[in-house]
Amino acid sequence: MSEVRRQAEAACDAAQHVATLTTEKKNDYLCDLAGALVAEEEDILRANAKDIARAEQYGLSTPKLKRLGITADSLAQMAEGLRQVADLDDPVAQVTRDQTLDNGLRVTRVRCPLGVVMMIYESRPNVTIDAFSLCFKSGNACILKGGKEAQDSNKALADVIHATLRQHGLPEEALVLVGAGGRAAVAELLTFDDCIDLVIPRGGETLIRYVSENSCIPTVQHFHGICHVYVDADADVERALQIAVTGKTSAPATCNATEAVLVHESLATTFLPDLVARYKDGGVEVRGDEAVRRIVPDVTPATEADWGHEFLDMIVAVRVVPDLDAAIGHIRRFGSDHTDTIVTENAETAAEFTQRVQSSCTLVNASTRFNDGFQLGMGAEIGISTSRVHAYGPMGLEELTSQRFVVEGAGHVR
Repeated sequence: MSEVRRQAEAACDAAQHVATLTTEKKNDYLCDLAGALVAEEEDILRANAKDIARAEQYGLSTPKLKRLGITADSLAQMAEGLRQVADLDDPVAQVTRDQTLDNGLRVTRVRCPLGVVMMIYESRPNVTIDAFSLCFKSGNACILKGGKEAQDSNKALADVIHATLRQHGLPEEALVLVGAGGRAAVAELLTFDDCIDLVIPRGGETLIRYVSENSCIPTVQHFHGICHVYVDADADVERALQIAVTGKTSAPATCNATEAVLVHESLATTFLPDLVARYKDGGVEVRGDEAVRRIVPDVTPATEADWGHEFLDMIVAVRVVPDLDAAIGHIRRFGSDHTDTIVTENAETAAEFTQRVQSSCTLVNASTRFNDGFQLGMGAEIGISTSRVHAYGPMGLEELTSQRFVVEGAGHVR
């Protein structure tokens, strides 16, 4: 038996134990883990510094280096995130349907854990804490396969998780961190449909496509974050500027960053010079279509490849559209069902946009950056699904459970 197979089976066994834990026991553990993270700050930051130094040698881009880094403040935020997950309602055993049929059978539908959730991810060592805490609170074990660029950070965080599990008399295999093996280990894990119940790839398109094409296990897909801002004819101009600019500059390497701005032609002449100026002040390269360049000639010409492209960098594509139909047509052609927003003061236009643009999160007068589990009041998220089966949008505690039927009879037979 390979080491990877042994780990998967151990996680499967641990899942049976975690599924039966009381809410109180899970919350006590998560709160203690929060304290342990802060107590082990020095070791965790030292491990992260090794990863950063190695990544700089490999020439990792600045936005990705930022995602890789851990600071005392971000570690404190991880700890606070654990406490917030502890404060969330426990979905396990929640009754979502309770009905007594005409024949006397009582039919209830009850939330239950999925079992073992595997996440494959790149950079972002905070995902180690987020993914584990959500899986644990929802009664699941988890297998985590992080990228080599964060290997020391992930191991340091996993060590704290395991030590705290031991202190609570819980199986360490509630978290399995797969360190070595690279692509070969992932390929083997993706065949274990008897041990693993769900796979969530979180990273670049290459990783996600590889997992979805090679997995024997149900997979949550999230290929692209092609997020649009449509500035309508009835938009509040200052509001539109803030939403469009900060949607890119606040965190350009995230999946909910604004990648394209569509501007109604009636506003283009007055709106575009201010938009481009603010983008340039923020260090953003603007790639515009011919209509944009007629108004602001010094922007980079947009190519066909720029529409529907996830830049994950300080680059944004801008297009002028004649009306709402054209904006929606562009989004349908080039979008990824991730996040799209309209800026308008016209309630009827807003309602039509939200009805016709059925992305995982459709917003009105708000930044695309709000498509995030924490920002949407879910406490945290394990990822954002752009598949419509089982989960759509940010996946929190409820999305890490399924629903089963419990039926009570009185000697009923057929």
